[in-house]
Amino acid sequence: MNLSFPLILASKSPRRQALLKEAGFQFEVVTKDVDESYPDDLEPLEVAKYIAEKKAQAFNEDINSKIVITADTVVLKGNTILGKPQSKEEAFNMLRSLSNTTHQVITGVSLFSSEKQTSFDDCTDVTFKTLSDEEIKYYIEKYEPYDKAGAYGIQEWIGMIGITEIKGSYFNVVGLPIEKLYRQLQTF
Repeated sequence: MNLSFPLILASKSPRRQALLKEAGFQFEVVTKDVDESYPDDLEPLEVAKYIAEKKAQAFNEDINSKIVITADTVVLKGNTILGKPQSKEEAFNMLRSLSNTTHQVITGVSLFSSEKQTSFDDCTDVTFKTLSDEEIKYYIEKYEPYDKAGAYGIQEWIGMIGITEIKGSYFNVVGLPIEKLYRQLQTF
């Protein structure tokens, strides 16, 4: 199987980079600063895909003959989007709100070339056990999850000891639904 499309991964996320590399793709990393705001009336389920598409459009001028992959991940608790926490207190409150509940992790992905753009998303249900305040504080202190939507990484300690069930793609929760991406690239 040919996995050597001329790819650009437009993401600073070391987790996305590792997933793409582990899946056998060859790519270069090129990032641009993009305003990740979205319209207030946008449905929460559509936010990740909207931002991924916005990130892709930043490459409109200098795409050449490559395929740009952009992605964005959000954590959805009910109708509330939990972004990246800005402080210990915010991280603590996010994890406390996820304790003993099920939430959704949605990753939007956009593939962009000089000829076309296609986008898709993936949704995974994640259930946490009841997390103690001590577990939450330990995790925040040791792992500093300020670059992660919802204030956690499933592949880190809190995911290992706290997640009791997932329905859907594990890799989607890590930050890139690699199986869907693989299928989309085959037809792109």
